[in-house]
Amino acid sequence: MTDIVDRQTRSRMMSGIRGKNTKPELIIRKRLHASGFRYKLHDKKLPGKPDMVFPKYKAVIFVNGCFWHGHNCHLFKWPASREEFWRTKITRTQEKDKENIEELLSNGWRVLQIWECAIKGKKRLPLETIIEHTVFWLKSHQMHLDIHGI
Repeated sequence: MTDIVDRQTRSRMMSGIRGKNTKPELIIRKRLHASGFRYKLHDKKLPGKPDMVFPKYKAVIFVNGCFWHGHNCHLFKWPASREEFWRTKITRTQEKDKENIEELLSNGWRVLQIWECAIKGKKRLPLETIIEHTVFWLKSHQMHLDIHGI
C-alpha cells in the first residue's frame, strides 16, 4: 500500500511527534502530582530515561506509545510501506525496552509501564482506575507492572 502523502510531507509529520512530554504522559503526571506524588522527569542517569522517577519509592514509570514500542494491542498495526525499515526500528525499540527494564530491575528499581492503549482508544481504562493502580503499585513492593487497555 502506498502512502497517501508524499515523502517530504510524511517526514515533516513524523518529525513533529514528540518522544517526551506526550499527551498521555502529561495526563498521568498531572494526576499523580495532584495526588501528592513528586518525581523527577526523564533522568538521563537511568537506563531508558524513564518518563517519571520516584526516588522515594525507588520506582520509575514509562508511558509508552503503542505504535513506537510495538505493543500487542488494537492501537498497533505494522505499517504497510517501508516494512523492513519499520520492523527493524520497532523490533530494536522492543529489545532496548527489555534491556533497560532488566537493568533497572537488577539495580533495585521498580518499573511500571503504562501503555497508551490504557489511556486512549476504544479499549481504554477509566483514568481513575489507572491512577488507582499506579498509586497502589507505588506504595507496594511489587517490582514490575504493566497497565494496558482491556
